[in-house]
Amino acid sequence: MQHFASDNYAGICPEALAALIAANAGHAPAYGDDDWTRRVSDRLRALFDTDCDVYFAFNGTAANSLALASLCQSYHSVVCHELAHVDTDECGGPEFFSNGSKLLPAKGEHGKLTPEAVREVVARRSDIHYPKPRVVTLTQATEVGTVYRVDEIAAIADLAHASGLRVHMDGARFANAVAALGVSPAEITWRAGVDVLCFGGTKMGLPVGEAVVFFDRALSEDFAWRCKQAGQLASKMRFLSAPWLGMLEDGAWLRHAAHANAMARRLADGLAAIPAARLLFPVEANGVFAELPPALIDGLRARGWRFYTFIGAGGARFMCAWDTQPDSVDALLADLRELAG
Repeated sequence: MQHFASDNYAGICPEALAALIAANAGHAPAYGDDDWTRRVSDRLRALFDTDCDVYFAFNGTAANSLALASLCQSYHSVVCHELAHVDTDECGGPEFFSNGSKLLPAKGEHGKLTPEAVREVVARRSDIHYPKPRVVTLTQATEVGTVYRVDEIAAIADLAHASGLRVHMDGARFANAVAALGVSPAEITWRAGVDVLCFGGTKMGLPVGEAVVFFDRALSEDFAWRCKQAGQLASKMRFLSAPWLGMLEDGAWLRHAAHANAMARRLADGLAAIPAARLLFPVEANGVFAELPPALIDGLRARGWRFYTFIGAGGARFMCAWDTQPDSVDALLADLRELAG
């Protein structure tokens, strides 16, 4: 039975698994001095069409926290959306690794920040008693399954840079956003003004691991030491990096993301036909948020379905993954229709 609680439920996609197994042959240098890590880093530079710095971390919380810490001093602050994962679900990691930089949440429709929202936070105060704004962080795709368009990112980045702020992107579901928008990775990152991207690998089918991509190499000074100190330097780094090679070499990352998005669309279309259900946000990536009567929620769980009702802006959240099957979506919808009468 496939579930919809999280795209973390899915296993390793075949391309990543094959690359992982291929890397498990003989001896190789440790701590990132291996051929797989070098090849993946070069492949990411080619993907983004720029000479960026690339590092690997075990998970998204560490990637985000360390990336933000590299942009901040302890007396700085980070502007984020009020639903952002860095604020709601990372157990104070960004504050901890930056030695106290404060997160400043702002509102925004459909889980997205706007230039106006950022401007209000940045202009709120400028006295020495207030943590000085230093970074804007964007979540792509957002916590409610929407995506930032290129012009939206550029508008926020222009304002941020004009105000002396850097732009960080939490890309836990970056692949889904690229697939949804049909643009190049460069267009919605550094060309739009993003300084640092945390490119999510786990949710797109890797066994573990995120890539931290610095488009401005000057910002990555001593980042390797941050990773080591935080316990994020893999000794057998090839097993963290090699699965990326399998995902990137023939475009599997984008195909799998497009499939997950299509399954979310299939689910959303089915939900739209059930009078008792109401979609809460536009379905643009691989997440579907719906308002359901308590009886339907309880009924689904009684039938064994797993999904969350406490993430994002409420409602029931259904996440589709790289391996979500149409039959699984249809089975969920069939139970919903039956429970709704």
